[in-house]
Amino acid sequence: MGGLQDGEAGAGGAANVDELSAAFERLYGRVPDGVWAAPGRVNIIGEHTDYNEGLVLPIAIDRRALAAVAARDDGMVRVASRQRQGDPVVRELSDLGPGRVRGWAAYPLGVAWSLADRHGVSQGADILIDSNVPLGAGLSSSAALEAAVGLALADVAGRDIPRDALALACQRAENEVVGAPTGVMDQMASLLGRAGSALFLDCRSLQTEQVPFDLDAAGLALLVIDTRASHDLADGEYGDRRAACEEAARRIGVPALRDATLESVQNLSEPLRRRARHVVTEIDRVQHAVRLLRRGDVAGLGPLLTASHASLRDDFEVSIPELDVAAATAVEAGALGARMVGGGFGGSVLALVPAGDVDAVTAAVEAAYELRGWASPLPFVVTPAEGARRLR
Repeated sequence: MGGLQDGEAGAGGAANVDELSAAFERLYGRVPDGVWAAPGRVNIIGEHTDYNEGLVLPIAIDRRALAAVAARDDGMVRVASRQRQGDPVVRELSDLGPGRVRGWAAYPLGVAWSLADRHGVSQGADILIDSNVPLGAGLSSSAALEAAVGLALADVAGRDIPRDALALACQRAENEVVGAPTGVMDQMASLLGRAGSALFLDCRSLQTEQVPFDLDAAGLALLVIDTRASHDLADGEYGDRRAACEEAARRIGVPALRDATLESVQNLSEPLRRRARHVVTEIDRVQHAVRLLRRGDVAGLGPLLTASHASLRDDFEVSIPELDVAAATAVEAGALGARMVGGGFGGSVLALVPAGDVDAVTAAVEAAYELRGWASPLPFVVTPAEGARRLR
């Protein structure tokens, strides 16, 4: 999924539903039953804790995927994207499943399979997707796509599936059909996000709390710096980190690293000790962040972001120079804190910046990249946004 052109779906603005509906009619020769939207997400704190049954604190952001969908009664699913060239990918719903589809279409077709398999949503459909969530930036373009398609397929089939169950169905599609061993945080954030709030999520129980997150009142902004060093969660490094966490939990004798303590990880051999230490300390940072937001101390998040980046860089070893330079330069230029976000090995940095200093921080990071001969980063401000919903 790539970014859209100006005027198609503005970053933070209302998506052009009419444009997508018209494109759907040109492609499929009929009017869509509706258009659904689901946002990307940025995780404030709690990285690589979700698949360890831990705690996370993401927000839905004002970049989103759209899905125009019309039901079919022949069990066929046709899916196309405005970011992809070529004809729609066509599959029989009964022929979908793990190992049966590859490439970008595995995301929406995987959702169709998961909903049919677990929830009996056997409605065929024509689907056209559009998105302005940057691809490979660590902002969960995949979960936005999955959530938009999942909500749409449930709606056109007349099924009211609880949002947490829908998130699990989308996660299953990504795990089993796409082959990316991700946790459920991204889908939950996309489906349950609220404007003006961060989502405090317990990834074991799926209990949630909407925590007030008023950036304007604090005079602060969230600056995302897309390093343009793309990553792929289906590659081996991400899976290796998850396997290390599972092995560490097994050696400690706990169900998941959610149950570990700093004392219990000390007897692990390297690098398991450092992998587990990151998870334990990151969960503690999530709890600290929630306490700060409950009392309205948004600025207090800054040091937590910087500590999280150091832990991801040194203990979990998922950072790269482009991320390290962006985070360090942002803080030197006035950000209260900054850290890499997403799975790592590329993607974006999140900086908490005084609203009046956004331009200065942006310029400093751009200059640091130019000095090193790197491609210019793509900085933009994000705000907490509403979760997935039907637009038409």
